[in-house]
Formats: sequence, C-alpha cells, structure tokens
Amino acid sequence: MRSVIVLILTMTTLYSCRPKKPATTSGFREKLSDYGFFKGALSQLSPEAHVHRYDLATPLFTDYAVKDRFIALPEGGSMQYRDSGALQFPDGTFIIKNFSYRDTAGDKVLIETRLLHKDPQDGKWKVMNYLWNEAQTEAEKWIAGKQVPVTLLDDNRQRVSTLYQVPNTNDCKRCHSSNGTLLPIGPKARNLHYGKGEQLLQWASAGILKGMPDISQVPALPVWTDSLHYSVPQRARAYLDVNCAHCHTKGGDADNTGLFLEYGQQQAAHLGILKGPVSAGNGAGGLDFDIVPGNAAASILAYRMNSTEPGTAMPELARTLVHKEGVALIVQWIEQMKKER
Repeated sequence: MRSVIVLILTMTTLYSCRPKKPATTSGFREKLSDYGFFKGALSQLSPEAHVHRYDLATPLFTDYAVKDRFIALPEGGSMQYRDSGALQFPDGTFIIKNFSYRDTAGDKVLIETRLLHKDPQDGKWKVMNYLWNEAQTEAEKWIAGKQVPVTLLDDNRQRVSTLYQVPNTNDCKRCHSSNGTLLPIGPKARNLHYGKGEQLLQWASAGILKGMPDISQVPALPVWTDSLHYSVPQRARAYLDVNCAHCHTKGGDADNTGLFLEYGQQQAAHLGILKGPVSAGNGAGGLDFDIVPGNAAASILAYRMNSTEPGTAMPELARTLVHKEGVALIVQWIEQMKKER
C-alpha cells in the first residue's frame, strides 16, 4: 500500500510540473501564466517548444514600445502558405504580442500582452488583453483599457513621459477588422520575409509552415529603416502599409475615406495625392489635400501624423506620442514627389 501511495504522489507531482496547454475554448483564462506559453520566470518570456518567436521587417509604431511576438500552435498544427502571400493558421492558434518600454535606466518594463486566439469551436479570431503588475510577475486579463503613466527612452535614448494607452478590446477589434471579420495584422508572409528569409525557411524546415514556394517567390515588404537597400518611396510606403493600411483599405475601419494605403496601391487618388479629405473635419487643420506633392507642410497626411491631439492625430489608436522618425520619413517622401502639372 505504501508503494502505491508513493507512486500516486510521484505521478501527481510530475503532472503538475508539465507546462499547461493553451486554452481550447472561447473562454480566455484569467492570467497569462495559466496558458503555459512561457517557462521559468514569466517576465523573461522564454517560450515553450510549441511557442515560436517571430519578428517583422517593418513593425507598427506604439509609443516606442519594445515588442516580443510569438505564435503558439496547437499540437500537431501548422501554418499554411497561400498564393496571395497570406498565412492560414490552424484552429486553436494563439498570436501573442508583448509590449514593454525602456525605463530611464535602460531596463525593459512589461506593460501589456495582447492575445489573438483562433477559437477551435467556430474558427473565428477573438481578442483579449492582459495587464502586467508592477512586480513584473504576472499579467491579468484586462478588458476595459487603461492609461499607464510611463517615462521611457525613445529610439535616440531621449527621456519621454506619457500616459501609455492600453486599449480596450473593442479598440483592438477596430484595427483588426476586415469586412466585419477579425484577422491578424502583422504576421503576413511579406512582413515575415526579410534578410534572406531565414525565419520563414526555418519554419518550413521544421514543418510548421507548409505550402511555401521557393523563398525567391515570396514577396518581401521593405524594411522602413533600411536606407541602404531601399529607396525613400519604398520605405515610406512600407511604413504606411503597416501603420495605416489595416484601417485605410477596402473593408477596413476607414473604408469610407477613400484613402487606401496598402503597399501595392497604385492609384494616386487612393494614396491621397491631390485628394481632398472626406471625413477629417477640423482634423484636417484647414488644409485641402491629403498629399500635396513636393509640399509636406500643406499635406494633411503629414499634419495628422505629426499631432497627438484627439480628433487630429493619425493613427488615432495605439499611440500617444509622435513617431518622430516615421514622420520625418513621410515628410521626406512627400517633399521628393514630382509635382503634378
């Protein structure tokens, strides 16, 4: 009898030490640690074997936040490459994005973690936010949004203070909605393909990405900071694609504006060139056109990107600071444009 009890206790201990599997229902868990995405100290974000880190060629700007991104696939699941360059994720997938800032000592401080979950019960994507505690030991489910006072170092290590805006779940849905359907934004093949495509090639080799053609056939989005390999127009268009086009596209939240900023967009009017605003109101600053070639100071696009005022600032969500480097690139792009005759 004693040996049986010892065996039961041993098995119970071993079972309790196993990493928890991701939730398989539409109900999100109360704490980030409940999912078993990470091993060791939670704040170290050290992924378990089924959780795969990824980086983007051109990322979305969020108040100079440092972002750690991961994809957690269900057991035996794999991503599927589509001819359009989109990735199809299996039901049960989690896309995990962690937001941190660098404090004045240069240390990383976690603020929030956002989850996209492809519900296996209906195949639809669902969203949830998790807010980190001051001790950096846990992040708890947070639906309502919150303003968090932070003092951070920007990309030039300049000290900046702001009220970082943790979005509510409805804000997330606005940006991630396409024709009323919730979809991932960042992890597209073109934005995962940079350098020599090592990231995508590793996934294909590991069997978690299937159907990918030769890497030379996979489209690649320019790296917006890489002035050595890409021109100003290429970098500016990539920046607008990632930071604006999830709303400014057909079926997006800003569909009614007629301003469509996808990287592949070719129509001058849709790009805003000598196009009057549709719904900007006072946010247009009294200017007449979204883009005036050769004149950034007269262009609504640059004006709104350079503002933090509610009703004027664009993007209107996900930032409280002006992205100085991003605005400088867009200004340079507009100034270099040939003026229309």
